[in-house]
Amino acid sequence: MLQIFLRFFTLGLMSFGGPAAHIGYFRQTFVNELGWLDDKRYASLVALSQFMPGPGSSQVGFAIGYQRGGLVGALAAFAGFTLPSFILMYLLAVTTSAWLANHYVQGMIYGLKLMAVVVVADAVLAMFKQFCQRKSARLLMLVSAAAILIAPFMWTQILLLLGAATIGIYKLSTTQDDTEPLAPIRLNYLYLLLFFVLLIGSFFMVNFGPEAWIFSEFYRVGSLVFGGGHVVLPLLETAVGDTIGGDRFLTGYAFAQAVPGPMFTFATFLGAEVMLDKPFMGACIATAAIFLPGFLLMLVGLKSWHAIAARPKIAGAIAGVNACVVGLLAAALYQPVFSQAVFSGKDMALVLLGFGALKLFKPPMLVLVLGFSLCGILLNIS
Repeated sequence: MLQIFLRFFTLGLMSFGGPAAHIGYFRQTFVNELGWLDDKRYASLVALSQFMPGPGSSQVGFAIGYQRGGLVGALAAFAGFTLPSFILMYLLAVTTSAWLANHYVQGMIYGLKLMAVVVVADAVLAMFKQFCQRKSARLLMLVSAAAILIAPFMWTQILLLLGAATIGIYKLSTTQDDTEPLAPIRLNYLYLLLFFVLLIGSFFMVNFGPEAWIFSEFYRVGSLVFGGGHVVLPLLETAVGDTIGGDRFLTGYAFAQAVPGPMFTFATFLGAEVMLDKPFMGACIATAAIFLPGFLLMLVGLKSWHAIAARPKIAGAIAGVNACVVGLLAAALYQPVFSQAVFSGKDMALVLLGFGALKLFKPPMLVLVLGFSLCGILLNIS
């Protein structure tokens, strides 16, 4: 177990670049270097993580840990990979208010907010190309984006996701190959029951104190995020954006871009901000709650992913949800990301130059962070 923890902890210290990069790091380490699993098995874990809601790269790491050491190994992998970014995001949450008045710090935050515009815009474009190839998917994306901009509420997002899944069943289902019989699905129903009990309970525990409220909000977000990474932004903004304010919310999101590890540790920052009297407890509850749904669902289907994904109607539902989340992310690109970051022609010019550099030269995320931080400092003190 210690070996699993240390391997993932090392990756958690250096894994800049978001979920796609994390999956590349995992493959290099656990397939090519250590040989813990082969390419075929690794590809199956990646496919399963894309099928279910939750933090994609963290789910892959969780599954690798499970394959290596059972449930304890899975928890060791999660703790190792998440701990570096958890510590950094918590420290940023509890210490930044004391030195935010510093011009250099303000400049760095200013630059990172502009970088967030670039990163989210790139994510929207990439996901649009991947998930919105068909006309029905593009229409779902547009309707979802418009609806959430008009009515930016959690219930709107839930209804949009459910509606998109239903439409996807009828409009985006794949054609079944009749020559290959479908394998039976064998699920771990205990974890599935726990997932739904906690999800339903999250709607009723909001009045049982701040700890229960934080758990319920972040558990619901973790249950509804298909695609992981940046897709969590609009759901979190709806859940707690008003509580901490748009500027502070975007500051935390900018910090989440700058640290290695999973994007979902943005919840660490938000949990500490929401529960100012007990920030460490708030950070722990929010972090555990947002990761828990995805891990429970991975445990449900870890042994039957082939049989699940082969069902055409299920594949269609997921395609509809994917198109919907592209629309939600496109709406989040405007509010709060763009509206809280771009205030002048110089800001927009830096965003355009940054986006061009990202697409043309594909720099590592650390280079992007340093570049935008330096530009923000120079613009802020000029």
